[in-house]
Amino acid sequence: MKIPNSVVQISTLKQASFKLSWWCKGDNGDQHKHDIVSFEKGNITTAGRTSKQISLKWESNPQTVLILTKPNSVSVRILCAQMVRWLKEHQKLNIFVEPRVISELLAESSYFSFVQTWKDDSEISRLHSKVDLVVTLGGDGTVLWAASMFKGPVPPIVPFSLGSLGFMTPFHSEHYRDCLDSILRGPVSITLRHRLQCYVIRDAAKNEYETEEPILVLNEVTIDRGISSYLTNLECYCDNSFVTTVQGDGLILSTTSGSTAYSLAAGGSMVHPQVPGILFTPICPHSLSFRPLILPENVTVRVQVPFNSRSPAWASFDGKDRKQLAAGDALVCSMAPWPVPTACSADSMGDFLRSIHEGLHWNLRKTQSFDGPRES
Repeated sequence: MKIPNSVVQISTLKQASFKLSWWCKGDNGDQHKHDIVSFEKGNITTAGRTSKQISLKWESNPQTVLILTKPNSVSVRILCAQMVRWLKEHQKLNIFVEPRVISELLAESSYFSFVQTWKDDSEISRLHSKVDLVVTLGGDGTVLWAASMFKGPVPPIVPFSLGSLGFMTPFHSEHYRDCLDSILRGPVSITLRHRLQCYVIRDAAKNEYETEEPILVLNEVTIDRGISSYLTNLECYCDNSFVTTVQGDGLILSTTSGSTAYSLAAGGSMVHPQVPGILFTPICPHSLSFRPLILPENVTVRVQVPFNSRSPAWASFDGKDRKQLAAGDALVCSMAPWPVPTACSADSMGDFLRSIHEGLHWNLRKTQSFDGPRES
């Protein structure tokens, strides 16, 4: 596909600076700092419970925005064109889109010749240092795609809901002008969504990593039996301590953002996305006592296919890039140092509760009427 002349060098752009700050809100509404644990005269106490929300405040005006869209959708294409026009005319921003999208825009009108894109994957790796804001138009899958583009630090993401699932997309597309205007002015509440970094080790006895670059996942990494008719046989270790052997259809290692995805379907708990931890959820285990676990954020989990396994296992990362794990191979997962910051519509807790009520109809039931005791 031919890239139009509107392509500019990414190296000529500068990124706006900002800072993230913690604020704690007490019961009386005052904002102040709290110590978590205190020691006084031999007594150990915890500080008063507070609500903690991350706030992003721009220290200089944003200059560049990257718009990522759900493919093969006429409504998304129309909205993207409207948003690009508004951002350029009213916010005076530099705008990046994918090569596929810029071709669609130019096919509609030559007006969009100012929109920029990249030539190859090597330029994508430098986007995080130039882009101030990422806007996604789609569902949760579009947010996953946006996160996968950044192998290191991720710019703040503003996710607009235009898909079938919306646990990560709190903004409504019909209000995009007001939403973006408010976010560009700041401050804005942020949810830091933790990611897992995964490595495949070929022949764990030799400890040979398949690649030096980790595979980053926002939802989960799944190890399953694939097309084999045999149950998986997976040895699991946590910081080199043996945890258990999984015999069943497989195992899910999930982030807390992914707790409402495959892990939930397999019986795992729903966990607020800002809780740092790794969910350890079996898939159809051949044991009635095998319950899901939530492990702390600082551990390293290793899942190994033993040499006496009757069949290989298969690993998939956010539902993509399936890799076969032969006998002796292993998968190593730990918390990545680069979270995915997503903007909140209200605040992190409010967005999470609204998503499980609206997306899952959580605990929805008819109200039981009670007319009082019947008189004789």
